[in-house]
Amino acid sequence: MANILKKVLHSTASKSPQDLVSRTSAAADKLTETASERQQEELSKYLTYMKAAMFGDGEAEPSKDHAVLLCWEACKVGLPLVLAHKLNLLDFETRKDAAQVCGCIFRMDSNADGPGVRFVHEHPEILDILFQGYNNPNIALNCGSMLRDCVRDVSLAQMVLEGPLFGQYFEKVQATNFEVASDAFQTFKDLLTRHKPLVGTYLNSHYEEFFQQYEKLLTSDNYVTRRQSLKLLGELLLDRANVKVMMRYVSDSKNLQMMMMLLKDNSRSIQFEAFHVFKVFVANPNKTEKITGLLQHNKDKLLRYLGDFHTDKDDEQFKEEKAVIIKEISMLEPLEQDEQF
Repeated sequence: MANILKKVLHSTASKSPQDLVSRTSAAADKLTETASERQQEELSKYLTYMKAAMFGDGEAEPSKDHAVLLCWEACKVGLPLVLAHKLNLLDFETRKDAAQVCGCIFRMDSNADGPGVRFVHEHPEILDILFQGYNNPNIALNCGSMLRDCVRDVSLAQMVLEGPLFGQYFEKVQATNFEVASDAFQTFKDLLTRHKPLVGTYLNSHYEEFFQQYEKLLTSDNYVTRRQSLKLLGELLLDRANVKVMMRYVSDSKNLQMMMMLLKDNSRSIQFEAFHVFKVFVANPNKTEKITGLLQHNKDKLLRYLGDFHTDKDDEQFKEEKAVIIKEISMLEPLEQDEQF
C-alpha cells in the first residue's frame, strides 16, 4: 500500500493543480445513476490522487502550497457542490475520499481567507444539501463530517445558527437510526460549543425559542437523546461565555422542576447528568423567590434522596459537590412540603 501511495504522490506531483482538478471535475460531471463501472473508477482514481496530494502518504509530507492551489482550483470549478450533489452515487470508499477532499477544502486557511469558506458563502445551498444527507443512512456520516468541517469556521457556524437550518437539528438528533442521530448530535454539539462568544450571543437573543425546543430533547422518550442533551446542557450552563443564559435558566422554577424529576429517572446515568444541572440551581447565590420556595418545600425529600444518591460512585469531585449541595439545601428554612418532588 505504501508503494502504491508513493506512486500516486509521484503521479500527482507531475500534474498541475489545475490539471488534476479539471480531470476530477470532468469525471464527476459524467457521473449519473446509470454511470458505468469505468466512469465510477475514473472519479475514484482522481479523488484518490487529490486526497494523496492534500494529505500525503504518512511518510512524505504533502506540499502545502500545492494543497492550497488544489483547494482554490476545486472551488473555482464548483467541485465541492458537485460532489455534495452526487455523493449518493459513489461507492463506500469513494464517498470517504470525497468527504476527506471536501473537508480539506472547507478547512483550508489561506492567509485568513479560506477558499472553502468563501465557496460556502457564495453557495450556501451546500449546507442544506449536506444536512439533507442525514435522510440517507448511506451518506449521512459523510455529510455530517463535511458539515462539521464547515462549522469550524465561525462565519459559517453563524450562518447555520441564525438560518432556518438550525431548527431542524432538534428533529434530526432524534432520528430512529442510531448512527444518524449520534452523528447529527455531534454536529449539533459542535455548533453550540466550538465558537463560544457567538453561541453566547445567539442563546441570549434566541433564548425562548431555543429552550422551548431543547426541552423536547430533555423529555424525549429516547434514552440516548435525554442523556446527551442533559450532558450538553450542563456544559452550556457552566461555560463562562453563557453566564447570562445560565442565570436566566436557573431563575425559572419550571426548569428546576424538570431537573428534580430527571434526578429520579430510572437511568443512573441520566440521574447523574441531571445532578450537574440541578447543582447550578442550588449553588446560585441569587436564587429567585420561586426557586427558593420550591427547594424549601421539598427540602426534606431532597435531603433524604441526595443522602443515598450514587453513594457508590468513586469520584471525589462529585462527592465534594454533593456535600456542598446537601449543605446548601439543609440551610434553607423549612416550609410545608408539597408534592413537587
